[in-house]
Amino acid sequence: MAKVKNTTILDAYRGKKTDYTPAWFMRQAGRSQPEYRALKEKYSLFEITHQPELCAYVTRLPVENYGVDAAILYKDIMTPLPAIGVDVEIKSGIGPVIDQPIRTLQDIEKLGEIDPESDVPYVLDTIRLLTEEQLDVPLIGFSGAPFTLASYMIEGGPSKNYTKTKALMYREPKTWFALMDKLAKMIIRYVEAQIKAGASAIQIFDSWVGALNAEDYRYFMKPVMTDIFSALKKHDIPLITFGVGARHLLLEWNDLPVDVIGLDWRTSVEEARSLGVTKALQGNLDPAILLSDWETIEKRTKAILDQGINTEGYVFNLGHGVTPDIKPETLKRLTELIHSYSMKH
Repeated sequence: MAKVKNTTILDAYRGKKTDYTPAWFMRQAGRSQPEYRALKEKYSLFEITHQPELCAYVTRLPVENYGVDAAILYKDIMTPLPAIGVDVEIKSGIGPVIDQPIRTLQDIEKLGEIDPESDVPYVLDTIRLLTEEQLDVPLIGFSGAPFTLASYMIEGGPSKNYTKTKALMYREPKTWFALMDKLAKMIIRYVEAQIKAGASAIQIFDSWVGALNAEDYRYFMKPVMTDIFSALKKHDIPLITFGVGARHLLLEWNDLPVDVIGLDWRTSVEEARSLGVTKALQGNLDPAILLSDWETIEKRTKAILDQGINTEGYVFNLGHGVTPDIKPETLKRLTELIHSYSMKH
């Protein structure tokens, strides 16, 4: 296996002191890069992710172009779902669409189990290629979390308010918990295969769970999240959880067997600490700021770094993903600023 030369980000995730603040950006691979757009003229997302050489190229490109301290595997959170019998289509301009949404306990009972080596070998081959031959920084693997995956499976696609998802949860708890159990088993197997293939850290994207209040999260979600992270904990690599609009859940996450909590732009590092969050933190520049002038970007970035530098265990990231209209040169300059400014402090 290729030796990870730059372990700064793994040290920060484990709460160790680092010489500078490490950084990576959610959705750093893909839509904002001209090289990727050129590829997309020839290949679909499905075709890119199913060809390990191509997928590895897209994954490592931001490391080469921006100088970030980690790569994150280029793929979609829906990738494992077809393996258990959920037919997903990624529609341009819409996102994941599922023609036959989950509605009943019988629908859930029909779902199968994932065997990563035979169902998603291309994902594992991409990881091996990157970690054995191409990267000298850690590779972050990932999965969607049960609530976020369930929201697509029940709504049939992206949703603004998740009413069908929450209605099923409230109306039929037995059905809900059966689905959570099914998804937990899939996520654990899928992520363990990524770790075995060479991933150095794992982020679980619970992007839409902020739609639940804290009481409902505790009852309907916390047990399954505890099960997932407890199962993954034995692999002794950093585990990160992240969601959007979830300030009210930060202390619930702090209870989970995770190492790192990702913050969106709504809650500062200082606020998270004042609320009682003790885990390592990751975040949290609003991606929209990167469409502003450099003076504003620099000022906002330094303000976040001033807070992050003063806390044990901190990694710079955005509060959500890179948008397609953010210029690659801005991300390169941002990475240089993060490294140089934090090194002086």
